[in-house]
Amino acid sequence: MTLVLTLLIAPRVNATSQTRAGAVTPEQTGRLAQAARVDHAPKLDGTLDDPLWQQATPITNFRQREPYEGQPPTERTEVRILYTRNEVFFGVACYDSEPRGIVATELRRDVSQELDDYFEIIIDSSHDRRNAYLFQINPLGTQRDGLITDESRSDSGDGDPGWDGVWTSEARITPQGWTATIAIPFSTLNFMQSHDVIWGINFKRFIRRKNEEDLWSGWRRTFGATKISEAGELHGISEIGSARLFIVKPYVLGGFHHLPPSAAGSGLTPGTTVLHTGGVDIKLGLRSNLVANLTGNTDFANADVDTQQFNLTPYKLFFPEKRQFFLENAGVFNFPLAGSSDLLFFSRQIGIDPITGQEVPINGGAKITGSLDGFELGLMDVDTRSSGPNPYANYAVLRVKRSLPGGSYIGVMGIDKRSGSRTDPFNQTGGVDTRLVFFKNLIFSAYAAQTRTPGLSGGQTNLGAILNYQSNWLDLYTEHRKIGRHFNPAVGFLERTDCLCDYLDANFKVRPKMRRLRELNFEGFFFHAPDTHGVLQTQEWQGAFRAIFHNGSYSDDDIADVFTQRITEPFNIYKNLVIPNGLYHWTRHQLAYGSPQDRRLQVQLFERFGTYYNGHLNEARVRATYRAKERLSFSFSQQWNRFRLPLPGGNFSVVVGSFQTNYSFSRFLSISTLLQMDTANTQAASANIRLRWNYRPDSDLYVIYTAGQRFASLVAANPAQFTENRFAVKWTYSWSP
Repeated sequence: MTLVLTLLIAPRVNATSQTRAGAVTPEQTGRLAQAARVDHAPKLDGTLDDPLWQQATPITNFRQREPYEGQPPTERTEVRILYTRNEVFFGVACYDSEPRGIVATELRRDVSQELDDYFEIIIDSSHDRRNAYLFQINPLGTQRDGLITDESRSDSGDGDPGWDGVWTSEARITPQGWTATIAIPFSTLNFMQSHDVIWGINFKRFIRRKNEEDLWSGWRRTFGATKISEAGELHGISEIGSARLFIVKPYVLGGFHHLPPSAAGSGLTPGTTVLHTGGVDIKLGLRSNLVANLTGNTDFANADVDTQQFNLTPYKLFFPEKRQFFLENAGVFNFPLAGSSDLLFFSRQIGIDPITGQEVPINGGAKITGSLDGFELGLMDVDTRSSGPNPYANYAVLRVKRSLPGGSYIGVMGIDKRSGSRTDPFNQTGGVDTRLVFFKNLIFSAYAAQTRTPGLSGGQTNLGAILNYQSNWLDLYTEHRKIGRHFNPAVGFLERTDCLCDYLDANFKVRPKMRRLRELNFEGFFFHAPDTHGVLQTQEWQGAFRAIFHNGSYSDDDIADVFTQRITEPFNIYKNLVIPNGLYHWTRHQLAYGSPQDRRLQVQLFERFGTYYNGHLNEARVRATYRAKERLSFSFSQQWNRFRLPLPGGNFSVVVGSFQTNYSFSRFLSISTLLQMDTANTQAASANIRLRWNYRPDSDLYVIYTAGQRFASLVAANPAQFTENRFAVKWTYSWSP
């Protein structure tokens, strides 16, 4: 905490030098945008009728990324940029020759808009050519925002949606298409006083019915909106005087929590507990592009519940982080251990029991993230208190990256865990990594990490290297890792240890000139994983074929998926059924289809079949989304696993599924229900109901009821679960001077 306090009181540096760090010449970017200063804000009603918009030079020269790379868009787009002393404004006109074909169905903030038309603004305010803020809006004015870190793309779209900024937006559908007005305070970007600002900037328009993606810069198929090193530049912003970012956000919570008698076996106290608590979060801008987050008596009642999964492997399942304090600027702390889900730092190890999934109370924490003189900095310190089987603990994390030209970096990371456990009083982890970009589409990554755990010696290192090449006709990915037997990142996520892992994946892509077909993929990969003594543990090779159509539909088929798996510890796959030790071989096949994505009803069908651990397994899955109208949507998912194993009781089925309903009274008031089932558990069904009222910017009232567990266990087996009931009303209020 000493280092945290030192940075909090450090003197402010000149912001101008930061904006120029890592800057490139206009000739390198090829795209320049100009902002026009105005004395007061334009009218922000979703139209461009205010005469002030005419003072800005329109940006019009978009190009297609999909489906026809580099070609002029089929529909015209104009963007105008204004600014005052405290805010930057964007006026967007998305012309459309068929306005009735505009798809706009989502009113909930921060959910994926991939099934709608939308427009994106990407701002690299530190101009480090790797990281950026993302602001997305659909024709209903619905907002989605996030962060792009190291040019990465999340599963839910461009950028990581964990970051929430304060900004305003309105949109209108017109006979000529749709228009939008957006206002972003400089304080939201944590940008304060500066002169002659140069930002990296880009714009993206997506037309759903055509599955067309238009970009202003970085429109090559291998680039896209997240390729920040290919963004253009924004000039013209000068003499701004934004106030220092300072937000105080207290909360008050009331309700009850009930645990059944079976919870006693996990070290928890059964019975009903009345909930009455409060806490506070503080966000403070230390200087431009450097922000501190402070939290006291943190509560995560409003976090999304985990989606239930059934584990078909002897390894851990990965569940993403869903808690806001850890999600905000989470990309700064990202230290991937090769291309798998393995991470040197995994924030779900803090404040959640890894075995039971129960929340562990957090006393408080502090986090500093941002950029400083060409360095990207992440610093975190969190204290948790004793709860059930979990002793008190302190977690300290430091992450530093040095930006290099072209989107490259070199970085270090250190993690220190201290706890009240007599048998496990500490765990330390350290690592160094780099990402080097050559010729814009060839990326070399490497890392070296080591852990220190009481009672262990030797075999505590993890070394890896990755080569990733992308072109319009070939994607090539290869990696090599050497993971020691005792490598133990207690505050990380690691699927397996004691491994010499080699992976090679090649995807050949062709675009035949056929009316409805966009692309064909022929992909194959090979994974070979003996232990560090050369004894084979896992091997898999696969050949796959994919067809992608212009309307967003697809077919994804595995011609053959051939496995070899050694079981060294009995694998508890289902209730009391255990797969014994031994070396197993099997082959599986897959058929999958996804329907067009511009329809109100979207369906995905999946069938995977073949042998499995000397027996047979059929996996049948169906997923469907129905958007009845802009206010109401339904989604359904069900997977049926039919096992026929040569073991006593080996003929059984497991059904895992969910049904979700979302109703939006407006952009600011919505209710969602999620019903889940998993017949492998005695707790076969669970439910989550959440009402959210965003009554003012960054201020919410939640009413939440959960029957079942909110957070999943991270252990490798399929553990027994117990039903908990929790009802909470949570009120938050965001205040800033």
